[in-house]
Amino acid sequence: MTNHKIKIALTALAVSSTLTAGVNAAGYKLYEQSTSAMGNAYAGRGAQITDASVGFTNPAALIHLKQAQYSFGINLIDVDGKYRNARATSAAGMPVSGGQSDNIGGISAIPHFHYYQPLSEKLGLGLSLAVPFGTKSDYDDDFVGRYFAQKTELDVVALQGALSYQLTEKLSIGGALALNYAKGTLSKYKDHGGLCELGANINNTYAQLSGGAFSDVAQDAYCDSVYQVKGDDIQPGYTLGLHYAITDQLKLALSYHSEVDYTLKGDSSIYNTPLSGEFVPYSQNPEQYWTVPTIAGVVNGQKLPAIDLTTGKQAINAPKKEASKLKLHTPQSVVFSLDHQFTQALSFQFSATWTEWSQFTDITIMSDVDEISDKTISTSTQMPENLNSEGYIGYIPEYWHNTWAYALGATYRYSDELTLKAGFARDFSPVDSKYRSARIPSDDRSWLTLGVHYQSQKKWSADFAAGMMFMDDSSVLDHEYNAQDNRIYQSEYQADYSIKAYVLSMQLNYFL
Repeated sequence: MTNHKIKIALTALAVSSTLTAGVNAAGYKLYEQSTSAMGNAYAGRGAQITDASVGFTNPAALIHLKQAQYSFGINLIDVDGKYRNARATSAAGMPVSGGQSDNIGGISAIPHFHYYQPLSEKLGLGLSLAVPFGTKSDYDDDFVGRYFAQKTELDVVALQGALSYQLTEKLSIGGALALNYAKGTLSKYKDHGGLCELGANINNTYAQLSGGAFSDVAQDAYCDSVYQVKGDDIQPGYTLGLHYAITDQLKLALSYHSEVDYTLKGDSSIYNTPLSGEFVPYSQNPEQYWTVPTIAGVVNGQKLPAIDLTTGKQAINAPKKEASKLKLHTPQSVVFSLDHQFTQALSFQFSATWTEWSQFTDITIMSDVDEISDKTISTSTQMPENLNSEGYIGYIPEYWHNTWAYALGATYRYSDELTLKAGFARDFSPVDSKYRSARIPSDDRSWLTLGVHYQSQKKWSADFAAGMMFMDDSSVLDHEYNAQDNRIYQSEYQADYSIKAYVLSMQLNYFL
């Protein structure tokens, strides 16, 4: 399969796999690759032998499945989030108007697919298509924090092939290789030194500087200036696992998931930006504009928007687009799990997951253009008074830290047809409170889940699970920084967030 065809196939799944902010595991990691595991809040995943979905977490467990099978699943997620007490100031320190409280959320879907085929008594093959990472938030256009965040969307879709081998009577090992397709979008309204907030108050200044020639120049379009970057990439990753029977009743699993580094390449674009006097000579029709005069010690006319003589209003640049790239790091993780068969009907599960989030230090958007003449955005954003580093288009410090997540579960076999499940999980946020933002207002969270496994006949079975997530209330206090992590401008955003979510999951297992 060509790289282009792979991208098309993975994009088809990504279209239906976006996730609203606050639902995923801490950070932007997802666990929603198995309905059967969700019933136990993902406790014991990789140790408890259920169906073909176990292979995505721990390929070593696949060999313990009795026969070839397919598993198809879907997770429906309803986010109930709120922000309140929100307020913001512009780069010039002026209050920003807009919504100070609102609901955030919506319903999203995350599908998953798994297949297992035994090759011999000791060797088995697995295949999975799932979503290991993702996040999404989308604020209204009048959101008071729109100069910090509007849309944030990330999807990582993994096509994974796995081998599972029974090394000894008690120990099986496994490995998997995955092609990971990542795509992302970031956008925000652009704050041009408070020009939007000034509005008609700028008229008197221009009237004085032009000797009365221009007295109604305020440009409403500056309030609709939006910056957006999009990009995608395909990179490989791998998973290693083992499954060990300590006793006939107690099973242990250990799996390692590699980190993956992406370079999301695409375009940065921005429109409705002011055309300042210093750039008038480089415009298509310089004679179309009047430039504000410079008065030493009073005003630098080169930095102020020129006047478009055809409209009498402050001038607007043509839409700008520049090829750009964004580095994205998805972390390595280690999952330790236990499955203990306490009685013939009752078993208990436990999992502990370590994730190395500390490698995620920033979101940096760089120009991907070599010729200076082709640079349309970075010529301004890289200036000393802005990001202060060559080629920089955007920069957001993150400095996340490593985390642990824990889960406990219980499974009760009520009858040959019906198995009941329950679980509780506690997931700790990697986000440094200093850099917590409207894009990912994440904090520690707890999960409660219930599940049912129904075995109709030998040919198929079904799993159903429901969960509730409660995130600790969080507060955001955000600023803008240059590439040296020094605060720039007087812009600020702060708000309080409370988020909970409800998840319904279903999975059909078909045995060959």
